[in-house]
Amino acid sequence: MGSADQASDGYSAVFFMDGSDVSRQMRASEFGAFLDGYVGLSDLADTDVKAVYVLLGSDLLVRSLVFFRIYFDEEGRADSHWNLPVEKLARKGAKGPDMGAGPIRLVCRSQCPKSASAEDFWDPDMTPGSNHFQAIRRAVDANTLRFRKVEPTPEEDIPVLGAESRSQEEPEVSADRVRLARVIREQRLRIKTLQSVHRDALSDLQRENRHEMQALRNETAELQQKYERQKLSNEQLKKRLAERNEQYLMMQEQIASGEARNEREGATADAEVVLLREQLERRQRELELRDEKIVVLEQENHDLRHQPPTENSVMDHLQNHSVFLVAYHAGVGHITLPYDDIESYFRNPVAYAAERCGLNEPAYRQWLDHYEHPVCHHKLTNGKPCGEPVMRISQPAEFRAEVDDRCEQHRPKDSS
Repeated sequence: MGSADQASDGYSAVFFMDGSDVSRQMRASEFGAFLDGYVGLSDLADTDVKAVYVLLGSDLLVRSLVFFRIYFDEEGRADSHWNLPVEKLARKGAKGPDMGAGPIRLVCRSQCPKSASAEDFWDPDMTPGSNHFQAIRRAVDANTLRFRKVEPTPEEDIPVLGAESRSQEEPEVSADRVRLARVIREQRLRIKTLQSVHRDALSDLQRENRHEMQALRNETAELQQKYERQKLSNEQLKKRLAERNEQYLMMQEQIASGEARNEREGATADAEVVLLREQLERRQRELELRDEKIVVLEQENHDLRHQPPTENSVMDHLQNHSVFLVAYHAGVGHITLPYDDIESYFRNPVAYAAERCGLNEPAYRQWLDHYEHPVCHHKLTNGKPCGEPVMRISQPAEFRAEVDDRCEQHRPKDSS
């Protein structure tokens, strides 16, 4: 990019945009210094900036606009590989809105030359209240860059022969046509930019949806893992409790047999009975502590599985029905998953779809194999399937195994 601020017929500048406002202005020479790496902008570090190259006439009216993008690295320096010829593009742009001196030349994403990449440009917003053209015009009128305005020299009116004979309505009709053409051109540009904004917004929503779905899958997997760990811990505790119960029963038998011996042997066995009773009481206390711990762990497991989702999280939006999770399966179509079914669905999506069809999972999988590959599955003598194409049965409930997936030659004779 050149360093001159003043072209042969006016001035050039670069405006940085923040939303619908001009946040920073600089002359072309100052912008050239940023491109050469002599100066950095710390407040723009690691930022993809929306900028506008503005070409003005000597009367300080806009002649051309180029809406381009430029990246500033972590140190606030302009991308050293950026080499967009904005000056040349400004003089070759297509017609745009009238900003005081007739239709300007405009280059933007929806209206860029074939030799350039649309990704290097962006589309201005033309909606009322956030119109970029109006913001640029206000900044130009303010003239904070202090360009010197040159008033145009009035031209003498040269009489034209035969002018009196022309109809006085022709200039008015011509002016109306020019205004109508400008309005049509501006409306077409607005439609193009709105379509571009719609595409970008749709792309952002799709990307955000993919991220939320991935976060939901990760959260579900994490909860499932936590549940499995808790389940394993409970099973281990129950196993140890069963072992303690067996020990308790054995000790009861030992006490009973000890009491019988005491009756025969007398007071010499009293000490052994007391010891056994103490051991039994200690075992009972241990069992009670184990029972209490199991109750606590089972309650924690229940709370983990039924705890309300975090506010403003994906699960919270799903529970409040502000966001719906939709799955698609052949034979069922699109399924809007209730919040309470999300866990069971992710545990086995195929079984969930089979249940919605009124089939068990093996029957649904057998139909799905036929639906995706409608060929004869009869085994030939060489062990390979026949492979002859058959008519596809689109509804799972209407599919008959070993009948609808057989060709006419291998279909059972008694099937209708």
